[in-house]
Amino acid sequence: MVLSTKGNILVTGGAGFIGSALVWGLNKSGYENVIVCDRLGDDARWANLVPLRFNDYIDADQLLEGLTRKSDYLGEISAVFHLGACSDTTESDADYLMANNFEFTKDLANWALQMHARFIYASSAATYGDGASGMDDEEEDLSRYRPLNMYAYSKHLFDCYAQRKGMSRSIIGLKYFNIFGPNEGHKGDMRSVVNKAFSQIMETGRVQLFKSYREDYADGQQQRDFLYVKDAVAMTLHLANLPLAGGLFNIGSGIASSWVQLVDAIFTALERKPEIEFIEMPVALREKYQYHTCANVSRLRSTGYEDEVTTLGEAVGDYVINYLADGRRLGD
Repeated sequence: MVLSTKGNILVTGGAGFIGSALVWGLNKSGYENVIVCDRLGDDARWANLVPLRFNDYIDADQLLEGLTRKSDYLGEISAVFHLGACSDTTESDADYLMANNFEFTKDLANWALQMHARFIYASSAATYGDGASGMDDEEEDLSRYRPLNMYAYSKHLFDCYAQRKGMSRSIIGLKYFNIFGPNEGHKGDMRSVVNKAFSQIMETGRVQLFKSYREDYADGQQQRDFLYVKDAVAMTLHLANLPLAGGLFNIGSGIASSWVQLVDAIFTALERKPEIEFIEMPVALREKYQYHTCANVSRLRSTGYEDEVTTLGEAVGDYVINYLADGRRLGD
């Protein structure tokens, strides 16, 4: 086991969606020696922390300065889970994304390696672009990928940097696919379709989905690899505890499901008849839209990860009934 109850475990983005879910997973595994780092801002992500157990909280803007000035700033660190980033795929401030997603990650990764701490960071399936060059986490020529937005490019840049510097052999990059589940309510427009659709059903009785603009995909038949956040956490912790694991790993279900299948599962969980309205996609999104994503998880499986992925219906049912309907968070 790489993770230890002796040295502290730093989780950046620890109040956010996947970050707080990871802290929940660490707590379930007996780890409370966690330091949460985030920028709480003025949304409700702070509430994700209320049920969780951790040693300390540090503002992200103070983290790097503290690390460079004081060697004992955080005490002994055994692992760094760097999940903090701007994940807004519509963000147009390229300078901000470069500083927040690329430069910050470089600095933290180099510090972690100097401190001999395990470094696990969030990449993204968005780095694969439209999928024309595949979605293979074993691909050595990362330059072949063409991200479709600046968020994805900022993530892709660090993947390439780590590979060029020879860091990728000793750190882990997680290419998260379409993750959904509890603790994402603060994300606004970046919430999953499950979260948004639940709200639409409660308000109007129906769900709106984008029309398709490709002849080979009917409306609502665009496909994504949907993964429940509880499975994403289990995969993340599995890899973190493998001392010899390094490089990029797809974190997904390995199954491509349509938006209609996803929405049908929500209506089923609510015991309602599906009512779907197809609407026009904003023009600005049409040229940057992914029509199909599916993770090849054979590399993850080759490391010994044997847990069955929660089926789409079971995952949506758990999320809708046990969290969204009651306003609960992980740990409540």
